[in-house]
Amino acid sequence: MTNKYLTIHNDIVQQIEAGQIAPNTLLPSEHELKDRYNTSRETIRKALNLLSQNGYIQKVRGKGSIVIKSTKVDFPVSGLVSFKELADKMGQRPVTIVHELSLMKPDPFIMKQLNLTSKDHVWQVFRVREMGGEKVILDKDYLNKKFVPALTREICEHSIYDYLENDLQLSISFAKKEIIVEEPTEEDRKLLDLDGHHNIVIIKNYVYLDDASLFQYTESRHRPDKFRFVDFARRNHI
Repeated sequence: MTNKYLTIHNDIVQQIEAGQIAPNTLLPSEHELKDRYNTSRETIRKALNLLSQNGYIQKVRGKGSIVIKSTKVDFPVSGLVSFKELADKMGQRPVTIVHELSLMKPDPFIMKQLNLTSKDHVWQVFRVREMGGEKVILDKDYLNKKFVPALTREICEHSIYDYLENDLQLSISFAKKEIIVEEPTEEDRKLLDLDGHHNIVIIKNYVYLDDASLFQYTESRHRPDKFRFVDFARRNHI
């Protein structure tokens, strides 16, 4: 049996997607929704929290819940696609801002992620992705210098993967991914336009070459209302 709050969430989503509830419209109050759906205020709060997490509404203190215009971009979870390739496919012209590019000795955390020693060096690249005039992604890349001897700001602004595959002739093969949701850090709040959002979706990528060499660790930090994380699954018949 479906939880009541999921039923309420799905009903409101259906109304939003059908245009019955317009963007920038204020939803009825928790009390009104409680009476409408004949349920508890706690159940209504769970439904509203899920609507907020999924990018359908924004909770504004003192006002209530406002419906957000849906501008979500499908972000493939299972594929290994560069941001430039994704943007080209969508026909969008996002802006990439290179916030940091440096060659450094890895700290203990990065050493663990990339199986490095204190003698190794990594490229640290922080890039902010701006779409529709809003800063919505923070990409934090760490690349093993052993495989990537040089990087420039121009390369990072254009496409690192284009440089790796076409200039360095590296064969990028597969990635292990982890998706988590956390509260934004101070760095996230400083570099991204979070617009009151209290969660951020983080995709951690461990990227390997075709000889199974781990050469890159990435944290791609997304504002939750702008992306829909999708996958295609096929059942194996035994």
